[in-house]
Amino acid sequence: SRAASKASAEPESRKATMADGFKYHQYQVVGRHLPTESDPSPSLFRMKVWAVDEVCARSKFWYFIKRIKRVKKANGQIIAVNEIFEKDPTTVKNYGVWLRVLSRTGYYNMYKEFRDVTMNGAIDQMYQDLAARHRIRASCIQIIKTGVLADEECKRPNITQFHKENLVFPLPIKTKRASEKKYRSTFKANRPNVAHF
Repeated sequence: SRAASKASAEPESRKATMADGFKYHQYQVVGRHLPTESDPSPSLFRMKVWAVDEVCARSKFWYFIKRIKRVKKANGQIIAVNEIFEKDPTTVKNYGVWLRVLSRTGYYNMYKEFRDVTMNGAIDQMYQDLAARHRIRASCIQIIKTGVLADEECKRPNITQFHKENLVFPLPIKTKRASEKKYRSTFKANRPNVAHF
């Protein structure tokens, strides 16, 4: 079918990227100007970018570096591209994101905070948040800086509300369990009432 042929035509890198849960991944790209007689060992430039895959990371590197330094793809070369992984992907952390966006009325600087277990998860939240609140496309978002924040450094109320000491969450659905193992059964004669409100 047409859907099956379209799926088979997708590159392997794109399939692997979408399968691990995050659309955007953090890459470290290192590049430089091509060596010349006047400068046989040019300076290296390192940049961290978020992209869907390695090919898009290389493209983003050239997009930004030619605006900062006198290097472009025609007279430069990429030395290395490495994906950056989270050191502790099981602990919830506060992430701050500084960015520049092109909205319907012009360019704006923004600062946003998110809670997640990984930086990639926070960046995914950021793209979804800007699309929902401001109708900003992914191509119109430029990430300036990111950082892990301590609880005291957070400013946004929707993040600081989770910093209380004795934080508890309500249980809207509570299933009654058997008091002992001998009273457990796979099937019940009556449908249990799990809505206690």
